[in-house]
Amino acid sequence: MKTDNVEYTTFTGWIDPPADIRSALRGDLACEVAVVGGGLGGMSTALRLAERGRDVVLLEAEFCGHGASSRNAGQVAGAPGGDLQLLNLLHRAKMPGLIRLAERAAHHVEDLITTHGIDCDYEPTGNCFAAVSRGQMGRVRRVTKILQRAGCQVELGTSEELGIPRGFLGGMREKVGGMLNPGLFTLGVRRALLGSSARVFERTKVTDVTRDRGQVVLTTARGKVRADKVVLATNAYAGEWDITPPRLAVPLYVAEVETEPIDPARLAALGWTSRSGLVTQHAIMENYRLTPRNTIVFGVRRLQRGTTYPLPQRTPDPALVEELAHAFATRFPALSDIAIARAWGGWIAITSTWLPLAGQIGDTVHYSIACNGHGLAQAPYLGSLIADLIVDGERHEDLDGVWKKNPAFPRPVMMSPLGLRTIWAVDRFNDLINGSRNNARRATTP
Repeated sequence: MKTDNVEYTTFTGWIDPPADIRSALRGDLACEVAVVGGGLGGMSTALRLAERGRDVVLLEAEFCGHGASSRNAGQVAGAPGGDLQLLNLLHRAKMPGLIRLAERAAHHVEDLITTHGIDCDYEPTGNCFAAVSRGQMGRVRRVTKILQRAGCQVELGTSEELGIPRGFLGGMREKVGGMLNPGLFTLGVRRALLGSSARVFERTKVTDVTRDRGQVVLTTARGKVRADKVVLATNAYAGEWDITPPRLAVPLYVAEVETEPIDPARLAALGWTSRSGLVTQHAIMENYRLTPRNTIVFGVRRLQRGTTYPLPQRTPDPALVEELAHAFATRFPALSDIAIARAWGGWIAITSTWLPLAGQIGDTVHYSIACNGHGLAQAPYLGSLIADLIVDGERHEDLDGVWKKNPAFPRPVMMSPLGLRTIWAVDRFNDLINGSRNNARRATTP
């Protein structure tokens, strides 16, 4: 696969930055509720609060949608994130609630699209846990049983039965959710927010969060905001202030790349009739999806740990792009001559428990964080539930299921740089073994 002329960007490859960036905060002001962070979680929180008549201010360090909200693969998941076998082992009683949360979050995204008329190429195709080896197919079967037992709407099948490329043995498809352009979706939510009564300040980085006389004070370069309540919706960037609980989440940089446009006849020959997004069953997944512009977006495969704050803006490592290209050629050998057109990446947050989190610090500071790679749907849903909590004083059952009463978190041992390299090495070893077995089977097939 060709990687000679890749366009590397520090933003996303889905869209261009908005042309109507709002002015930064200048001076001091007061409000009922302040939201820190203009990703999908923060925007949805502020939008819901404005819709419910609250005086709300949102502060964003760059512009709304600048972070992971617009940079992911656009897969609206209908099942929980993380290692589902491990989650079932450690938190089996929570599984029905996590599945309910995931499915309602996907439907919440669909409602946002309809309510605000967001044109984001949404396709309700579901997403597939796809197997590239017999071992992975065994894992898919085990995960399917776990999810079905807990009430998740999924189906198991071969690649032909699921309508996914023949380079995959088979998999499990979520019946809820689908695919969209995350950049266009984020712009649509931003447009709805800017059209509401919320006061939005972009290019406004919060440098400190403190509590003072029953209120919260947000300090920025050119002014302060004093609020009765604050919602921290900064996900991977939440570790910049002393008020944040230690080890709340681990920031990880993940990369996505996009091919050049592919002839529709060659895409049709893949047998990808369902157009479902694909997620392999490696410990660190590979994801693949078709786009309406006749390209394939794919990525991850390797996770890179952020170790210091503030997290830097960066572009993907060219060596990783080469590695992703090699994986693509393995999964889609008929397209091995296709070139990669662009590459981008972003910071996501992973929790040490692999559970999404929401909680409260004292009586005045709320947070939601770390949907473990499934934030495209879950972040806006949790944000809306936190807004309702602030207005009504009662937690919705889905919010209650991820609520952290005591914000103390264990050290995420396997998320260390050494741990991530070890996981990556195990994945590559298994790929090597499975590749050798596949070659041997082909050699002995008459």
